[in-house]
Amino acid sequence: MSRNTLRKILASDAPRRYGNRDVQKKNVVRSPSPKPCRAETLRLQWMEWLYDLERRKSPSDLMEAALPGKNQLQRKKILCVIARRDGFPVSAITEHLCMSRNTVKKCLLLFSTGGLDALLSRKERPRKANDESFRKMLFGLLHEPPSLSGFNRTTWRMDDLQLALAAKGCPACDSVIREAIRAAGFRWKSAKVVLTSTDPQYREKLDHLQNVLSHLGEDERFFSVDEFGPFAVKAKPGRVLAGPGENPSVPQWQMSKGWLIATAALELSRNRLTHFYSRAKNTTEMIRMAKALLEEYRDARTLYLSWDAASWHVSKELLAFIEKHNGTADGRPRIELVPLPASAQFLNVIESVFSGMARAIIHNSDYSSVKAASEAIDRYFEERNRYFAEHPRRAGKKIWGNERTETVFDHTNNCKDPAYR
Repeated sequence: MSRNTLRKILASDAPRRYGNRDVQKKNVVRSPSPKPCRAETLRLQWMEWLYDLERRKSPSDLMEAALPGKNQLQRKKILCVIARRDGFPVSAITEHLCMSRNTVKKCLLLFSTGGLDALLSRKERPRKANDESFRKMLFGLLHEPPSLSGFNRTTWRMDDLQLALAAKGCPACDSVIREAIRAAGFRWKSAKVVLTSTDPQYREKLDHLQNVLSHLGEDERFFSVDEFGPFAVKAKPGRVLAGPGENPSVPQWQMSKGWLIATAALELSRNRLTHFYSRAKNTTEMIRMAKALLEEYRDARTLYLSWDAASWHVSKELLAFIEKHNGTADGRPRIELVPLPASAQFLNVIESVFSGMARAIIHNSDYSSVKAASEAIDRYFEERNRYFAEHPRRAGKKIWGNERTETVFDHTNNCKDPAYR
């Protein structure tokens, strides 16, 4: 049967014929078509509204003009606000945009308080690796021997760090720990040299040192003492601003113009540095430094000397000198030793000054003589002392020059810059 024949039959009022019989047309009472329900009405309204919204060529509304070029999530947020403004209920918006009621309400609240920028801005989730309390706890653990946390090892492993942090109520995955360590400039290959002390009495010595600093009197001085060098006076590599096609280089084999050892003491309460040049690292130079400090700070009552566990810092000759001096002080300052834990360069605050001086004076240098190098170092320290004399404040409240690490005593601080050797 063709389509035209079917249309004629359907349009005809005559009853259909089957063979020789006439089929009487039945009187069928048709009930009126039911009205569409509310959900169907809203669906049709939404489709018409959305079609009308999409076919506008040059919308004058700012919200509608912001739709092109946005990703799916941003389009949903904008449509949510426009639909609510045009009278659609929240239930219809959640159904047609596949968003929860809380998300819809949040979008409406963001737009009402901050406008389109607040609606489309992506909230940055805080990274745990940047959390200051987490970093302090992490580096506090790294500075301690693992044995103090119950691990029978001399260096930290990632699994042990995770267990120790979890035991302290600060769980973290290995990627977060690696991110925090790398952001501080350290690598695992240097951990046992730079980060971790092997002293079994680490906590006891650290507590004693912090107790001395917290009760330091006005007539008492605390010194961080160490030596810089020996270093050869020759062309040194370093970062330099190079033009197009330039490749700065330093010869591998050079004739040294001499060498230097700078012995220095940093007074923490006033950030003043005392230094001289030595020909060796030995007890004689430590006694020389003690005498220089006694002369410079003759009005003080007690001088606390803090240094690392080098052999010439704890020699019998040095201890005998200090004992003899304290026995016959007679109004002169007494000397008290506050040694640092073994392998704890990160606690030696003067390393921060040495790191900054090396980057400013030694790196990328080519001094003509030992005298020229020593004059540059002298000038650096003199300018530093002059600055803190004019702006008195404790070490750590102001970083001087190019010192990349904070000059403050803290068991979580890394005074020895990993870029300085």
